[in-house]
Amino acid sequence: MDAALVLVFAALGNRAHDSGLSPADLISTAWPFLVGLALGWAASGSWRRPHSLWPHGVILLAVTVVVGMLLRQLFTDGGAQFSFVLVATGTLCLLLLGRRLAALITLRLLAHPTRA
Repeated sequence: MDAALVLVFAALGNRAHDSGLSPADLISTAWPFLVGLALGWAASGSWRRPHSLWPHGVILLAVTVVVGMLLRQLFTDGGAQFSFVLVATGTLCLLLLGRRLAALITLRLLAHPTRA
């Protein structure tokens, strides 16, 4: 799910900047963040608690953003301007932590349904 959300992030960015939505265009934009995501999963242990916001989700988000920005700056022509860092961090936060929050709420509601 997280990798799919990173691809959504790339698609949103590409669409906003008319950069193309072909699979090659999306991978070209997403790969630094997918590498960061993989390292974030390893660093955070998110596979053990995939719906955890704290600390797993926050660590995953931080590693994804930091590594993604470093790789983007070093190995692509996209750069990492401050405004992009802010927008990317906010978008990835919304996507990666938002899906965890939605899952936690759903699981709690299913575990403790209200009685009518």
